[in-house]
Amino acid sequence: MATLIEGDDLPDLSLTMPDDAVLKLHAFRGKPLVLYFYPKDDTTGCTREAQDFSALAADFGVAGTAILGVSRDEPATHRKFIAKYDLAVPLASDADGIVTEAFGVWAEKSMYGKTYMGITRSTFLFDADGRLVRTWRKVRVPGHAAEVLAAARMLG
Repeated sequence: MATLIEGDDLPDLSLTMPDDAVLKLHAFRGKPLVLYFYPKDDTTGCTREAQDFSALAADFGVAGTAILGVSRDEPATHRKFIAKYDLAVPLASDADGIVTEAFGVWAEKSMYGKTYMGITRSTFLFDADGRLVRTWRKVRVPGHAAEVLAAARMLG
């Protein structure tokens, strides 16, 4: 499992957007980027996290920082999730797992005594040059989006 560390460059990888368009991560060079990984659309913690980032989307915009949520859900699932909660942050699909593997967020998890593979909730903040400046792993949702916004504002 690969793990990015602070100072590493934003990998030149691609994700699929809800409209099935392909988005290259390098398209974000030139402005700071918050890339947050979450386990699954329309689950309690993931919904709260998406709503929290959405509530602060305008503030991230003022800070000149792009936000992108990533899970392994299909684009159609993202479309439903965005519409259901009127989310203001874009979501991308990593159905083949290449991006989640590259960021080291695909890991063994356990629930109710059963082990399975899944995304560990993690957030990465890249500066305008595409360099990783801050990482949050095993994120707890309450207050997280505001903490990330504070860090993004420090880049300005």
